[in-house]
Amino acid sequence: MTIVQLNYTLAVAKYGNFTLAAEKSNVTQPTLSMQVQKLEDELGVSIFKRNTKPIKVTALGEKIISQAKKIVEESQKMKSLIDQNRGIVEGDFKLGIIPTVMPTLLPLFLNTFLKKFPKVSLKIDELNIQNSIDQIIDERLDAFIGATPLNNSKLIENPIYYEPFVGYIPQNHPLHSIEKLDISDLESSKILIIKDGHCFRNQIFNLCNTNLDDSFFKIKSGSFKTMINLADEGLGMTILPYMHSQSIPNNKKLNLINFKDPVPAREISLIYSKSQFKLPIIYALNKVIHEIIRGTIQSENVKVISPQ
Repeated sequence: MTIVQLNYTLAVAKYGNFTLAAEKSNVTQPTLSMQVQKLEDELGVSIFKRNTKPIKVTALGEKIISQAKKIVEESQKMKSLIDQNRGIVEGDFKLGIIPTVMPTLLPLFLNTFLKKFPKVSLKIDELNIQNSIDQIIDERLDAFIGATPLNNSKLIENPIYYEPFVGYIPQNHPLHSIEKLDISDLESSKILIIKDGHCFRNQIFNLCNTNLDDSFFKIKSGSFKTMINLADEGLGMTILPYMHSQSIPNNKKLNLINFKDPVPAREISLIYSKSQFKLPIIYALNKVIHEIIRGTIQSENVKVISPQ
């Protein structure tokens, strides 16, 4: 019994087809079929029902597949430990980033990371929090960058930075002249808020008041740029994450008003499964992002707002 045989067997179980499993495993179909057959011969059982389309796993085969996953996972963890000890950072890595973080964070760290770790093949997807959690648990994603705390016992949350909230209040708004925003100022204001499906929306509700009447949130938009433009037209004010506030045109930055201490903020973390074995890449990502962000955001005296 070999790890290669187990990997090929898992591929057949996943794709339900020997030809497709061979293609995904980058081997010829006869080679894969022979190795799976050798495993079955050694165990003295049939793992697959070959007369069905797609190929089905036998009842006993289900138990073997479950055990094979554990063995392969442990072997990968062992290699990861060795790589970590040798300082090796390489391999495929699937990373998710929530929509309200990707456009500001990704350009800051991606080029630096790829130059520093050229043997890492990154696949990056823009995903909301729930999709990211689901894919981490299903092992379709290695890690994601998103707002925390999530209070999920299956996940590890490694905070990277704290991003303050900033008010965007145009000149035609009654609050424009104040020096700093107080949370109580929001309770009677019309706030342009990002649409459902974004955890930042939940954070704004939690920031104002969990019992706040939804009628105050008159317009729901999918982008911060849209909300800024609507605010400029006299339809209310909006709240931005700090890095988004720094990307707006200079003439509009006069409309930015900071909050009083403790400043409401979101905690942005690198999140991964407790069973994750690609730790060298995770540690490398964390270090690169942390070093870049450290000089970009001042996050003293903040109050973390829950994304849930």
